[in-house]
Amino acid sequence: MTACAIEITAEDDDRDGELPGGVGRPTAFTITANGAYAARLAGDGDALYVERWTLDGPEPYAVPLPLGQPEERGTQLLPLADGRVLVARRVDGRRNTFSLLYPTGPATGELRLGSVEAPGSERLVLLPPSPDGICAYAMCVGPDTTTLWLVAGGAFGPERVAEVEGRCTGGIWLDRTGRMLALDRRLDGGPVKAVAVDLERGGEVSPLLQITEDSDDRLLLADPDSGLLLIRSDAPSPGHDRLGWGVLGSLLPVRFPECLRLDDAAVTPFAVQPGQVLMPESCRVALRIDAAGGSWVGTWQPSARRMGQLAAPVGWLAGSGLWTAGGVLRLPYATVGAPCGLADVEPPPEPEAGPGRESEPAAVTPATAAEEPRVCRPVPLQQAPLTDRRPAG
Repeated sequence: MTACAIEITAEDDDRDGELPGGVGRPTAFTITANGAYAARLAGDGDALYVERWTLDGPEPYAVPLPLGQPEERGTQLLPLADGRVLVARRVDGRRNTFSLLYPTGPATGELRLGSVEAPGSERLVLLPPSPDGICAYAMCVGPDTTTLWLVAGGAFGPERVAEVEGRCTGGIWLDRTGRMLALDRRLDGGPVKAVAVDLERGGEVSPLLQITEDSDDRLLLADPDSGLLLIRSDAPSPGHDRLGWGVLGSLLPVRFPECLRLDDAAVTPFAVQPGQVLMPESCRVALRIDAAGGSWVGTWQPSARRMGQLAAPVGWLAGSGLWTAGGVLRLPYATVGAPCGLADVEPPPEPEAGPGRESEPAAVTPATAAEEPRVCRPVPLQQAPLTDRRPAG
């Protein structure tokens, strides 16, 4: 299963260049890459505790993992494939400590892993769950440099694995092994460009996405099976972000479907259907739709000309969910009567195409005929170059 938990708030947006949050950052409800477990902060008011959900059984169930004192609201969580939950806490305003929590009968076990300093204005954020389910990574974002840390799964506590020039946000895994990581990077106050970081080659950085020279081009989701990429860029309309899609390694242009743009609501993708090997246009995508009246769910696939919309279950943990390979969308929810629920949603049939709703290619119309058209496509991995590599050493 391909799973992702994304919750966008005003403070998560990095367009002001002040905060290292952004799409992909673990937030209220985070699901492992294989869809087996999830974790969130539960409780009322300031009495917060870690809660682990099991999602791959006959019915979902939750296990509370409280400790002697409540968790702070800013505590970050990351579930692992073995059922343990990584907890990242900020202490004394600069030190970040890491522990693994797990159930031990009626109590909660805690394995302390060590700490990482994030001095001054730097801020440490956990990256989304690694595809291998064992390792956990964090990035410490400074004004000019971003440092990547292996904070769980190493031999001797937190280990520095890479240092990337520039201020990075996001964090999307590009493969099934946890080797290739995509980050959205801003250099010297310039535009944001998605880059690929090879963690087995000391953090070697290669370009991944550049639609136009001056556009902000961010990667929101990537599906390793099909190569489908979900992109946010202002290339079609400078100053206004649009959702687009492309294919990793393809020479075809990025496209920005008109149906993914709503005048009175924000649309954010949060999950892609797995198992569609080499069939990116058949992948179903789940989208969170936020408007003044609340949040609901959109479904879309690149071969369609329309976006389906459906009501979310009551108590939906907005922005989280996963697809099964068979095309069923599973949405977690929590209510007073059902504190741990998982609703299986069958997407509505894709409506037939209508006039004026075709996907728009990303190419920006030249101001004059004399201008050279700009290439609008993701840089293929073959050119990055990121293929046919062996581990260093």
